[in-house]
Amino acid sequence: MVVYKAEVFTGDMLGAATLPFNDPNPDAVKNWKEVLELRRKVYRWSKFLDGLPESVKTKSVLSLPRGVQFSKTKFEESALTIGAAVTMVVYKVEVFTGDMMCAGTTNSITIQLIGTKGESDKIAFPSRGSQIPKGKDEFEVPTTSSLGHLVLLRLQTKHHIFHFIDKEWFCSKVVVTTPEGETVHFPCYQWVSSDKPVVLRDAVATLPFNDTNPDAVKNRKEELELRSKAYRWSKFLDGLPESVKTKSVFSLPREVQFSFTKATEFFLTIGAALFELELQGLLNDKKPWTSMKDIDRVFCGQKTDAYKYVEEHWKEDTFFGYQYLNGINPMMIRRCSKLPDNFPVTETMVKASLQEQRSLAEEIQNGNMFLVDYKNLDGVTANVINGKQQYLTAPLVLLHKNTDDTLKPIAIQLKQTPGDDNPIFLPTDSEYDWLLAKIFVRAADFAEHELNFHLLRTHLLSEVFAMATLRNFPMVHPLYKLLMPHFRYTLQIDTLARSQLISKHGIINTFAAVGGPGMMMYLKKAVASLTYSSLCMPEDIAARGLESLPNFYYRDDGLKLWNIIQKYVQGVVENYYCQDADVVKDSELQGWITEVYDHGFNKEPNTGIPQSFTLVTDLVKFLTMVIFTASVQHAAVNNGQFDFAGWMPNAPISLQKPPPTTKGQSTEKTMLETFPDINVTVHGLATVYLLSKQSDDYVPLGKYTDDQFIEKIPLEKIKQLQKELNIFNYETKIRNVELPLPYTYLMPEHVENSVAT
Repeated sequence: MVVYKAEVFTGDMLGAATLPFNDPNPDAVKNWKEVLELRRKVYRWSKFLDGLPESVKTKSVLSLPRGVQFSKTKFEESALTIGAAVTMVVYKVEVFTGDMMCAGTTNSITIQLIGTKGESDKIAFPSRGSQIPKGKDEFEVPTTSSLGHLVLLRLQTKHHIFHFIDKEWFCSKVVVTTPEGETVHFPCYQWVSSDKPVVLRDAVATLPFNDTNPDAVKNRKEELELRSKAYRWSKFLDGLPESVKTKSVFSLPREVQFSFTKATEFFLTIGAALFELELQGLLNDKKPWTSMKDIDRVFCGQKTDAYKYVEEHWKEDTFFGYQYLNGINPMMIRRCSKLPDNFPVTETMVKASLQEQRSLAEEIQNGNMFLVDYKNLDGVTANVINGKQQYLTAPLVLLHKNTDDTLKPIAIQLKQTPGDDNPIFLPTDSEYDWLLAKIFVRAADFAEHELNFHLLRTHLLSEVFAMATLRNFPMVHPLYKLLMPHFRYTLQIDTLARSQLISKHGIINTFAAVGGPGMMMYLKKAVASLTYSSLCMPEDIAARGLESLPNFYYRDDGLKLWNIIQKYVQGVVENYYCQDADVVKDSELQGWITEVYDHGFNKEPNTGIPQSFTLVTDLVKFLTMVIFTASVQHAAVNNGQFDFAGWMPNAPISLQKPPPTTKGQSTEKTMLETFPDINVTVHGLATVYLLSKQSDDYVPLGKYTDDQFIEKIPLEKIKQLQKELNIFNYETKIRNVELPLPYTYLMPEHVENSVAT
């Protein structure tokens, strides 16, 4: 080994002098060139006065490169000498780095303050705290006079001398204390790079018609122009709500991407699940199931208490009915005031199920009969999986509320058109005739739930609201501050859904009966059934006639949360919109709802979606719906997926035998042959496991990690919101103690602020 001893000296020695023509080493020659290129960028010529020799271009001595500035001693001596002539004022600055991994930077950072009476020099600050997550830098910005009221703040990182270690920096906020003692907050919550400066407004929420400062108005416009370029609308599939235009999740702006923690956990979760299934030899096994015990052994180490309850009770009629109220799809059931013409159930058929109570007609009249109609699935072409045709039905289900307040199915017709080959199945039929009929219903429910009530009505609509918000509201707008916490990770999770779930080779198209050519047939029907009133829970419950149905915890908890959210939204909105005229005057708000209507609802007036706002009350209702959809409604249809659909017989992703056309032919063997193949089953299982798994960095409803609002009234409303959520969370825990299967999905501590999973 040859060892070189090196001594490093801090100081002003530059090494041996060398003329360029005496430098034979190629690396040294290259270094000469690079040094001069850097110097020419740093030291630029400028004309101070015509006719005089040119000088260095700089705004002040503080903007000069540190290497040519006075030493600290010299500077202090100069300041003392001229102190009598010049009075410096000082702004105290606190800069906060985000708390996520990789938020810090080693790049130099500059800051500039802009007020109504002038602007400071660009000051490079000591970025010690900005090198680590949760870091904090404190320093001073001197100016020769007061800048007046601070309006803007400009941040930028400088290129690192070694470009390959250039690194963005996530700034949470900046707090400035003025010489007059005023504290001004500048929320940032975005990545700052050397490519372009980030210009921040103070945190006081302002409507556009109240913004009078020219610099502020200009900044407002420029911010939205930049966002409109960064977030562009795109059509993924004709007929669906539009989405963000991006090649992949990595092409999205960093502010809307997963955190390092979330991304790592997300991909490790699905990787671990698939690896476990691969070890069991199930992932590529295209054989059918041969016993229920084999199904039971799949993923057994991950089973939750609810999963085990479902596995134990899935065959029971009372549990079948229970799922329409408190399962993952409580959106289909409605009170039956009249039997549909295509569902010819007779008194004789259901007499035994009514247990000598009133007649069918009387029970309908008394409001004790309920209907579930899967008509949107009628005519949808089922997929071909593993080279085998799959089957999808469009059932009608009649349910009866008994005297003990349980809900039980009493008649099932598997296809929409009645006929001899489409019998109405009854609880009095043979065990497997009745069980197989219920399995076909549960398979239909899986399709309706996953594509309509989960994907379309929570994820895709939340993305529409998020896109419109990013494109139309600057950070200083109160509705940006109100809404943005409820769109956390929305664009990335939806981009993943398009690439991994509903793309040509995604899970739905590859392994679900409703995938393939039938997926768009079904989704177009689902979109056509989408209305504003169906998204507003109080109206939806009333329209379905479910106000008084007992043991309906989704309704009870959901309505409570709707009212809590509405109260919060009203308190915040009325603080800024003092009268209806303010709503009309807000051009950014009107642009927002126009984009929601145009890009989210295909400009379809029959949806009932407003095309403009004129009343404060209408605005409060719509914003309540937006927040409720992204948080509460998503939790209701998402969080229990593994619990209810993990046990495949309760929610088959596909079925590969046609529905029975006669009675008395079904056996356990028939049922097993009808179930999806092993590889289809486990891919569905891994998917619902991933989708319903709560992330370690999830943010529950009512918690706001970013300090967006700083005014007294909004902060009071947030505290009130959190207090009411905590009380309701406690009440729900008490109730759940008495339930055989606790309904936990709408407990505020389990409701995420956004569709982040």
